Amino acid sequence: MRHRQVLAVTAIALFGLAGCADRPNDLDTYYDDPVPTSKPVPPVEPSPQPSSPAPSTPSAPVPDARAALLTEADLAEEGVRPTGGEVSGCLTGLTGDSGSAGRWAYPSGSSLDHQVSVYPDRPGAEVVAAADCAGKRLTLPPQDGVDAQRAWCEGAKCTVLLAKGNVVSALSVSASSEARATDAAKRLLPVIVAKLSALKAS
Repeated sequence: MRHRQVLAVTAIALFGLAGCADRPNDLDTYYDDPVPTSKPVPPVEPSPQPSSPAPSTPSAPVPDARAALLTEADLAEEGVRPTGGEVSGCLTGLTGDSGSAGRWAYPSGSSLDHQVSVYPDRPGAEVVAAADCAGKRLTLPPQDGVDAQRAWCEGAKCTVLLAKGNVVSALSVSASSEARATDAAKRLLPVIVAKLSALKAS
């Protein structure tokens, strides 16, 4: 009987040792709480580099209005001579940021005014469309090479406006009759168009 008890105690002892065989023997660390692992630090995003400023668009060159103005050579067949004074009538409201003007007189006493204006901030066709000259509308042959064209006659005074790019060329002829003023405007119309078409920016 005692021999069986000894065997039982021995078996229990062996079973207990077997259950602890896989555990570490350091009792100081066995019952400590597990050390938490540190969280990974997210990578720091590189700060965006300031973008280089967009290149500035150069301003459009301004044409030289004087190059489109009628000269003595252009008007040689008209028999006119240059006179002083300011332009009048509808032309006074068409002065742009820069421009040039000339006045001419016929031997008969009739007169011719020509003004070329430059509008860097808007197209010349817009200026022509907004112009409101006195008198009745005058229909002239359409001219190639221009963006806009309008004409009026008030009595014996006829005014013609032509636009190309941001330039407006305005002609005003005062004669003894509307027919004479209209004829002069028709003769000079191709000359004015040719000077506009040849105009170059300065």
